[in-house]
Amino acid sequence: MASPFFTAVFLVVTGVCAALHVWKVPPALPFMQRELGMDLVQSGFLLASVQMAGMLLGLCIGLISEKIGLRRCIVTGLGILSLASLLGSLSDHSTPVLLGRMIEGCGFLMVVLPIPALIKRITVAARLSRVMGWWGCYMPAGAVLMLWAGAAWLAVGSWRTLWVVLGILTAIFMVLTFLLVPPDSQTQAKRAVQHTVALRWSSLLRTTLSSGQVWLLALAFGVYAAQWAAVVGFMPTIYNQAEIAVGTAGLLTASIAAGNVIGNLGAGRCLHAGIPPHRLLQAGYLGMIACAVLAFGLTQNLVVQFVAILVFSIVGGLIPATLFFLAVTAAPSPETTSTSVGWVQQCSSLGQFVGPPVVASVVHMLGGWQWAWVATVSFAILGLIIAWRLSRLGLPGSR
Repeated sequence: MASPFFTAVFLVVTGVCAALHVWKVPPALPFMQRELGMDLVQSGFLLASVQMAGMLLGLCIGLISEKIGLRRCIVTGLGILSLASLLGSLSDHSTPVLLGRMIEGCGFLMVVLPIPALIKRITVAARLSRVMGWWGCYMPAGAVLMLWAGAAWLAVGSWRTLWVVLGILTAIFMVLTFLLVPPDSQTQAKRAVQHTVALRWSSLLRTTLSSGQVWLLALAFGVYAAQWAAVVGFMPTIYNQAEIAVGTAGLLTASIAAGNVIGNLGAGRCLHAGIPPHRLLQAGYLGMIACAVLAFGLTQNLVVQFVAILVFSIVGGLIPATLFFLAVTAAPSPETTSTSVGWVQQCSSLGQFVGPPVVASVVHMLGGWQWAWVATVSFAILGLIIAWRLSRLGLPGSR
Protein backbone atom coordinates (compact mmCIF):
# COMPACT_ATOMS: atom_id res chain seq x y z
CA MET A 1 0.00 0.00 0.00
CA ALA A 2 1.42 3.38 -1.00
CA SER A 3 2.21 5.87 1.75
CA PRO A 4 -0.17 8.82 2.26
CA PHE A 5 2.57 11.22 1.12
CA PHE A 6 3.17 9.30 -2.12
CA THR A 7 -0.56 9.10 -2.72
CA ALA A 8 -0.95 12.86 -2.23
CA VAL A 9 1.88 13.57 -4.69
CA PHE A 10 0.39 11.17 -7.23
CA LEU A 11 -3.00 12.86 -6.89
CA VAL A 12 -1.40 16.24 -7.61
CA VAL A 13 0.26 14.80 -10.72
CA THR A 14 -3.09 13.31 -11.78
CA GLY A 15 -4.60 16.78 -11.53
CA VAL A 16 -1.81 18.06 -13.79
CA CYS A 17 -2.70 15.35 -16.32
CA ALA A 18 -6.33 16.51 -16.30
CA ALA A 19 -5.22 20.14 -16.68
CA LEU A 20 -3.36 19.25 -19.87
CA HIS A 21 -6.74 18.86 -21.55
CA VAL A 22 -7.80 22.35 -20.49
CA TRP A 23 -4.63 23.89 -21.94
CA LYS A 24 -4.27 21.85 -25.12
CA VAL A 25 -6.34 24.40 -27.08
CA PRO A 26 -4.24 27.62 -26.65
CA PRO A 27 -1.14 26.43 -28.56
CA ALA A 28 -3.35 24.73 -31.15
CA LEU A 29 -5.77 27.64 -31.50
CA PRO A 30 -4.12 29.39 -34.50
CA PHE A 31 -4.16 26.08 -36.42
CA MET A 32 -7.75 25.30 -35.39
CA GLN A 33 -8.86 28.81 -36.39
CA ARG A 34 -7.52 28.31 -39.91
CA GLU A 35 -8.74 24.72 -40.28
CA LEU A 36 -12.20 25.19 -38.74
CA GLY A 37 -12.78 28.81 -39.88
CA MET A 38 -13.33 30.43 -36.45
CA ASP A 39 -13.20 34.16 -35.68
CA LEU A 40 -11.77 35.72 -32.49
CA VAL A 41 -14.97 35.54 -30.44
CA GLN A 42 -15.64 31.94 -31.50
CA SER A 43 -12.08 31.14 -30.49
CA GLY A 44 -12.76 32.67 -27.09
CA PHE A 45 -15.71 30.34 -26.63
CA LEU A 46 -13.57 27.38 -27.71
CA LEU A 47 -11.07 28.30 -25.01
CA ALA A 48 -13.86 28.58 -22.46
CA SER A 49 -16.15 25.69 -23.50
CA VAL A 50 -14.21 23.12 -21.46
CA GLN A 51 -15.44 24.98 -18.37
CA MET A 52 -19.13 24.61 -19.28
CA ALA A 53 -19.64 21.47 -17.18
CA GLY A 54 -17.83 22.98 -14.23
CA MET A 55 -19.86 26.15 -14.53
CA LEU A 56 -23.12 24.18 -14.32
CA LEU A 57 -22.33 20.97 -12.43
CA GLY A 58 -19.59 21.66 -9.87
CA LEU A 59 -21.80 21.42 -6.80
CA CYS A 60 -23.69 18.44 -8.21
CA ILE A 61 -20.50 16.49 -8.92
CA GLY A 62 -19.33 17.34 -5.40
CA LEU A 63 -22.37 15.48 -4.11
CA ILE A 64 -21.91 12.61 -6.57
CA SER A 65 -18.25 12.17 -5.63
CA GLU A 66 -19.20 11.54 -2.01
CA LYS A 67 -21.99 9.20 -3.07
CA ILE A 68 -20.02 6.99 -5.46
CA GLY A 69 -16.65 7.39 -3.73
CA LEU A 70 -13.79 9.79 -4.37
CA ARG A 71 -11.46 7.34 -6.12
CA ARG A 72 -14.24 5.98 -8.31
CA CYS A 73 -15.17 9.52 -9.32
CA ILE A 74 -11.56 10.30 -10.29
CA VAL A 75 -11.20 7.11 -12.33
CA THR A 76 -14.49 7.78 -14.14
CA GLY A 77 -13.45 11.35 -14.93
CA LEU A 78 -10.13 10.21 -16.38
CA GLY A 79 -11.98 7.74 -18.58
CA ILE A 80 -14.30 10.46 -19.88
CA LEU A 81 -11.36 12.76 -20.61
CA SER A 82 -9.52 10.02 -22.49
CA LEU A 83 -12.48 8.97 -24.62
CA ALA A 84 -13.59 12.54 -25.41
CA SER A 85 -10.07 13.53 -26.47
CA LEU A 86 -9.76 10.53 -28.78
CA LEU A 87 -13.15 11.22 -30.36
CA GLY A 88 -12.41 14.94 -30.65
CA SER A 89 -9.43 14.17 -32.88
CA LEU A 90 -11.89 12.93 -35.51
CA SER A 91 -13.96 16.15 -35.70
CA ASP A 92 -14.01 18.15 -38.93
CA HIS A 93 -16.24 21.06 -37.83
CA SER A 94 -16.20 23.56 -34.97
CA THR A 95 -19.53 22.43 -33.47
CA PRO A 96 -18.44 18.84 -32.63
CA VAL A 97 -15.18 20.22 -31.26
CA LEU A 98 -17.09 22.59 -28.97
CA LEU A 99 -19.39 19.78 -27.78
CA GLY A 100 -16.40 17.52 -27.18
CA ARG A 101 -14.75 20.22 -25.09
CA MET A 102 -17.87 20.45 -22.93
CA ILE A 103 -17.77 16.69 -22.33
CA GLU A 104 -14.08 16.95 -21.48
CA GLY A 105 -15.03 19.64 -18.99
CA CYS A 106 -17.29 17.17 -17.19
CA GLY A 107 -14.49 14.61 -17.03
CA PHE A 108 -12.03 17.25 -15.86
CA LEU A 109 -14.33 18.26 -13.03
CA MET A 110 -14.83 14.65 -11.91
CA VAL A 111 -11.04 14.37 -11.60
CA VAL A 112 -10.04 17.62 -9.92
CA LEU A 113 -13.01 18.17 -7.64
CA PRO A 114 -12.61 15.07 -5.38
CA ILE A 115 -8.83 15.34 -5.11
CA PRO A 116 -8.65 18.16 -2.49
CA ALA A 117 -11.10 16.31 -0.24
CA LEU A 118 -9.10 13.10 -0.64
CA ILE A 119 -5.82 14.91 0.06
CA LYS A 120 -7.34 16.42 3.21
CA ARG A 121 -8.34 12.98 4.44
CA ILE A 122 -4.92 11.39 3.99
CA THR A 123 -2.70 14.36 4.98
CA VAL A 124 -1.80 15.32 8.54
CA ALA A 125 -3.03 18.79 9.54
CA ALA A 126 0.47 20.23 9.96
CA ARG A 127 1.27 19.56 6.29
CA LEU A 128 -2.08 20.51 4.80
CA SER A 129 -1.26 24.14 3.91
CA ARG A 130 1.89 23.08 2.04
CA VAL A 131 0.18 20.23 0.21
CA MET A 132 -2.62 22.59 -0.79
CA GLY A 133 0.11 24.87 -2.13
CA TRP A 134 1.25 21.98 -4.33
CA TRP A 135 -2.32 21.28 -5.39
CA GLY A 136 -2.78 24.93 -6.32
CA CYS A 137 -0.07 24.33 -8.94
CA TYR A 138 -1.97 21.66 -10.85
CA MET A 139 -3.57 24.06 -13.33
CA PRO A 140 -0.52 26.26 -14.08
CA ALA A 141 1.74 23.19 -14.17
CA GLY A 142 -0.55 21.64 -16.76
CA ALA A 143 -0.46 24.92 -18.66
CA VAL A 144 3.35 25.00 -18.58
CA LEU A 145 3.69 21.47 -19.90
CA MET A 146 1.07 21.87 -22.60
CA LEU A 147 2.07 25.33 -23.79
CA TRP A 148 5.67 24.18 -24.11
CA ALA A 149 5.39 20.54 -25.17
CA GLY A 150 2.19 21.16 -27.12
CA ALA A 151 3.80 23.94 -29.12
CA ALA A 152 6.81 21.72 -29.78
CA TRP A 153 4.53 18.92 -30.95
CA LEU A 154 2.54 21.25 -33.22
CA ALA A 155 5.76 22.33 -34.91
CA VAL A 156 6.03 18.81 -36.36
CA GLY A 157 2.54 17.33 -35.94
CA SER A 158 -1.13 18.32 -35.95
CA TRP A 159 -3.61 19.23 -33.26
CA ARG A 160 -5.46 15.99 -33.99
CA THR A 161 -2.47 13.81 -33.13
CA LEU A 162 -1.97 15.90 -29.99
CA TRP A 163 -5.52 15.02 -28.93
CA VAL A 164 -4.76 11.31 -29.50
CA VAL A 165 -1.55 11.41 -27.45
CA LEU A 166 -3.33 13.08 -24.53
CA GLY A 167 -6.15 10.56 -24.71
CA ILE A 168 -3.69 7.68 -24.40
CA LEU A 169 -1.75 9.38 -21.58
CA THR A 170 -4.95 9.97 -19.63
CA ALA A 171 -5.98 6.34 -20.05
CA ILE A 172 -2.64 5.33 -18.49
CA PHE A 173 -3.32 7.61 -15.51
CA MET A 174 -6.76 6.07 -15.17
CA VAL A 175 -5.19 2.62 -14.76
CA LEU A 176 -2.52 3.94 -12.37
CA THR A 177 -5.15 5.66 -10.22
CA PHE A 178 -7.07 2.41 -9.96
CA LEU A 179 -3.89 0.57 -8.92
CA LEU A 180 -2.20 3.13 -6.64
CA VAL A 181 -4.99 4.99 -4.84
CA PRO A 182 -6.64 2.94 -2.04
CA PRO A 183 -10.27 1.97 -2.67
CA ASP A 184 -12.76 4.31 -1.06
CA SER A 185 -13.67 1.67 1.53
CA GLN A 186 -10.04 1.57 2.68
CA THR A 187 -9.39 5.28 3.17
CA GLN A 188 -8.86 6.73 6.61
CA ALA A 189 -12.25 8.40 6.39
CA LYS A 190 -14.38 5.31 5.77
CA ARG A 191 -16.77 6.13 8.58
CA ALA A 192 -16.98 9.78 7.55
CA VAL A 193 -17.84 8.82 3.98
CA GLN A 194 -20.52 6.38 5.12
CA HIS A 195 -22.00 9.09 7.34
CA THR A 196 -21.96 11.60 4.48
CA VAL A 197 -23.72 9.20 2.12
CA ALA A 198 -26.38 8.66 4.74
CA LEU A 199 -27.15 12.38 4.86
CA ARG A 200 -29.78 13.83 2.58
CA TRP A 201 -28.31 15.66 -0.39
CA SER A 202 -30.62 18.57 0.29
CA SER A 203 -29.08 18.92 3.75
CA LEU A 204 -25.55 19.04 2.31
CA LEU A 205 -26.62 21.59 -0.28
CA ARG A 206 -28.37 23.75 2.29
CA THR A 207 -25.40 23.66 4.66
CA THR A 208 -22.91 24.50 1.90
CA LEU A 209 -24.87 27.28 0.23
CA SER A 210 -25.84 28.92 3.51
CA SER A 211 -22.18 29.61 4.29
CA GLY A 212 -21.18 33.18 3.47
CA GLN A 213 -17.51 32.25 3.52
CA VAL A 214 -17.98 29.52 0.90
CA TRP A 215 -19.80 31.97 -1.38
CA LEU A 216 -17.07 34.58 -1.04
CA LEU A 217 -14.29 32.04 -1.65
CA ALA A 218 -16.10 30.81 -4.76
CA LEU A 219 -16.58 34.33 -6.14
CA ALA A 220 -12.96 35.23 -5.35
CA PHE A 221 -11.79 32.24 -7.36
CA GLY A 222 -14.10 33.14 -10.22
CA VAL A 223 -12.80 36.68 -10.71
CA TYR A 224 -9.19 35.45 -10.45
CA ALA A 225 -9.72 32.62 -12.94
CA ALA A 226 -11.42 34.94 -15.43
CA GLN A 227 -8.29 37.10 -15.64
CA TRP A 228 -5.65 34.42 -15.68
CA ALA A 229 -7.38 32.11 -18.15
CA ALA A 230 -8.03 34.94 -20.58
CA VAL A 231 -4.54 36.48 -20.50
CA VAL A 232 -2.59 33.21 -20.65
CA GLY A 233 -5.06 31.59 -23.04
CA PHE A 234 -4.71 34.36 -25.63
CA MET A 235 -0.93 34.83 -25.37
CA PRO A 236 -0.15 32.33 -28.19
CA THR A 237 -2.60 34.21 -30.40
CA ILE A 238 -1.05 37.59 -29.50
CA TYR A 239 2.42 36.24 -30.27
CA ASN A 240 1.17 34.69 -33.50
CA GLN A 241 -0.18 38.10 -34.60
CA ALA A 242 3.25 39.56 -33.80
CA GLU A 243 4.72 36.94 -36.18
CA ILE A 244 6.65 35.18 -33.45
CA ALA A 245 7.49 31.55 -34.30
CA VAL A 246 5.16 28.92 -32.87
CA GLY A 247 7.88 27.26 -30.81
CA THR A 248 9.08 30.56 -29.36
CA ALA A 249 5.51 31.65 -28.60
CA GLY A 250 4.87 28.38 -26.80
CA LEU A 251 8.05 28.74 -24.75
CA LEU A 252 7.20 32.31 -23.76
CA THR A 253 3.64 31.42 -22.77
CA ALA A 254 4.83 28.36 -20.86
CA SER A 255 7.24 30.58 -18.93
CA ILE A 256 4.32 32.82 -17.98
CA ALA A 257 2.34 29.84 -16.73
CA ALA A 258 5.39 28.58 -14.83
CA GLY A 259 5.43 31.86 -12.95
CA ASN A 260 2.02 30.96 -11.54
CA VAL A 261 3.51 27.76 -10.10
CA ILE A 262 6.06 29.89 -8.22
CA GLY A 263 3.26 32.01 -6.80
CA ASN A 264 1.29 28.98 -5.66
CA LEU A 265 4.28 27.42 -3.93
CA GLY A 266 5.07 30.76 -2.32
CA ALA A 267 1.51 31.03 -1.02
CA GLY A 268 1.79 27.60 0.58
CA ARG A 269 4.96 28.66 2.40
CA CYS A 270 3.43 31.98 3.45
CA LEU A 271 0.32 30.28 4.84
CA HIS A 272 2.48 27.81 6.76
CA ALA A 273 4.47 30.77 8.14
CA GLY A 274 1.28 32.36 9.46
CA ILE A 275 0.70 35.22 7.01
CA PRO A 276 -3.05 36.05 7.02
CA PRO A 277 -4.82 34.61 3.97
CA HIS A 278 -6.63 37.86 3.14
CA ARG A 279 -3.28 39.66 2.86
CA LEU A 280 -2.14 37.14 0.25
CA LEU A 281 -5.39 37.62 -1.68
CA GLN A 282 -5.04 41.41 -1.61
CA ALA A 283 -1.42 41.23 -2.76
CA GLY A 284 -2.41 38.95 -5.62
CA TYR A 285 -5.22 41.12 -6.95
CA LEU A 286 -3.27 44.37 -6.59
CA GLY A 287 -0.30 42.88 -8.40
CA MET A 288 -2.50 41.67 -11.24
CA ILE A 289 -4.00 45.15 -11.64
CA ALA A 290 -0.62 46.87 -11.86
CA CYS A 291 0.85 44.33 -14.26
CA ALA A 292 -2.17 44.22 -16.58
CA VAL A 293 -2.20 48.00 -16.94
CA LEU A 294 1.52 48.02 -17.70
CA ALA A 295 1.40 45.07 -20.11
CA PHE A 296 -1.55 46.17 -22.20
CA GLY A 297 -2.24 49.84 -21.51
CA LEU A 298 1.15 51.48 -21.12
CA THR A 299 3.47 49.67 -23.52
CA GLN A 300 3.59 48.02 -26.92
CA ASN A 301 7.09 46.67 -26.38
CA LEU A 302 6.93 42.87 -26.44
CA VAL A 303 9.83 42.45 -23.99
CA VAL A 304 8.29 44.75 -21.38
CA GLN A 305 4.91 43.17 -21.97
CA PHE A 306 6.34 39.68 -21.43
CA VAL A 307 7.99 40.68 -18.14
CA ALA A 308 4.81 42.39 -16.91
CA ILE A 309 2.62 39.39 -17.74
CA LEU A 310 5.16 37.05 -16.13
CA VAL A 311 4.90 39.04 -12.90
CA PHE A 312 1.11 39.14 -13.37
CA SER A 313 1.14 35.34 -13.32
CA ILE A 314 3.54 35.07 -10.36
CA VAL A 315 1.64 37.38 -8.04
CA GLY A 316 -1.66 35.95 -9.24
CA GLY A 317 -0.43 32.53 -8.08
CA LEU A 318 -0.85 33.68 -4.49
CA ILE A 319 -4.62 33.50 -4.98
CA PRO A 320 -5.52 29.90 -5.98
CA ALA A 321 -3.37 28.15 -3.37
CA THR A 322 -4.80 30.41 -0.66
CA LEU A 323 -8.37 29.78 -1.80
CA PHE A 324 -7.92 26.00 -2.05
CA PHE A 325 -6.55 25.97 1.49
CA LEU A 326 -9.47 28.04 2.73
CA ALA A 327 -11.99 25.92 0.84
CA VAL A 328 -11.01 22.73 2.67
CA THR A 329 -10.57 24.40 6.06
CA ALA A 330 -13.55 26.77 6.00
CA ALA A 331 -16.12 24.19 4.87
CA PRO A 332 -19.15 24.35 7.19
CA SER A 333 -18.54 20.72 8.26
CA PRO A 334 -16.27 17.78 7.33
CA GLU A 335 -19.18 16.26 5.43
CA THR A 336 -19.44 19.32 3.18
CA THR A 337 -15.77 19.50 2.15
CA SER A 338 -16.44 18.09 -1.33
CA THR A 339 -19.52 20.25 -1.89
CA SER A 340 -17.68 23.37 -0.71
CA VAL A 341 -14.77 22.64 -3.05
CA GLY A 342 -17.35 21.86 -5.72
CA TRP A 343 -18.98 25.26 -5.38
CA VAL A 344 -15.60 26.99 -5.43
CA GLN A 345 -14.66 24.97 -8.53
CA GLN A 346 -18.00 25.80 -10.14
CA CYS A 347 -17.40 29.53 -9.78
CA SER A 348 -13.81 29.07 -10.94
CA SER A 349 -15.12 27.37 -14.06
CA LEU A 350 -17.63 30.18 -14.51
CA GLY A 351 -14.76 32.66 -14.40
CA GLN A 352 -12.71 30.66 -16.88
CA PHE A 353 -15.73 30.42 -19.15
CA VAL A 354 -16.62 34.12 -18.96
CA GLY A 355 -13.10 35.56 -18.94
CA PRO A 356 -11.81 34.79 -22.48
CA PRO A 357 -14.99 35.86 -24.33
CA VAL A 358 -15.28 39.03 -22.22
CA VAL A 359 -11.67 40.00 -22.88
CA ALA A 360 -12.01 39.12 -26.57
CA SER A 361 -15.19 41.20 -26.83
CA VAL A 362 -13.58 44.22 -25.14
CA VAL A 363 -10.55 43.94 -27.43
CA HIS A 364 -12.83 43.63 -30.47
CA MET A 365 -15.09 46.56 -29.50
CA LEU A 366 -12.38 48.99 -28.39
CA GLY A 367 -10.00 48.19 -31.21
CA GLY A 368 -6.97 46.27 -29.98
CA TRP A 369 -5.19 44.32 -27.26
CA GLN A 370 -4.09 47.58 -25.63
CA TRP A 371 -7.57 47.68 -24.07
CA ALA A 372 -7.49 44.17 -22.56
CA TRP A 373 -6.62 45.66 -19.17
CA VAL A 374 -10.09 47.24 -18.93
CA ALA A 375 -11.67 43.80 -18.52
CA THR A 376 -8.97 42.24 -16.32
CA VAL A 377 -8.77 45.20 -13.92
CA SER A 378 -12.54 45.15 -13.48
CA PHE A 379 -12.36 41.52 -12.38
CA ALA A 380 -9.44 42.28 -10.03
CA ILE A 381 -11.27 45.16 -8.33
CA LEU A 382 -14.14 42.79 -7.56
CA GLY A 383 -11.55 40.41 -6.09
CA LEU A 384 -10.20 43.14 -3.79
CA ILE A 385 -13.71 43.88 -2.52
CA ILE A 386 -14.27 40.16 -1.81
CA ALA A 387 -10.91 39.84 -0.03
CA TRP A 388 -11.82 42.79 2.19
CA ARG A 389 -15.14 41.17 3.04
CA LEU A 390 -13.45 37.88 3.87
CA SER A 391 -11.12 39.69 6.26
CA ARG A 392 -14.16 41.10 8.07
CA LEU A 393 -15.74 37.68 8.49
CA GLY A 394 -12.61 36.06 9.87
CA LEU A 395 -10.68 33.23 8.23
CA PRO A 396 -9.20 29.96 9.48
CA GLY A 397 -5.62 30.10 10.75
CA SER A 398 -2.78 29.10 8.49
CA ARG A 399 -1.52 26.28 10.71
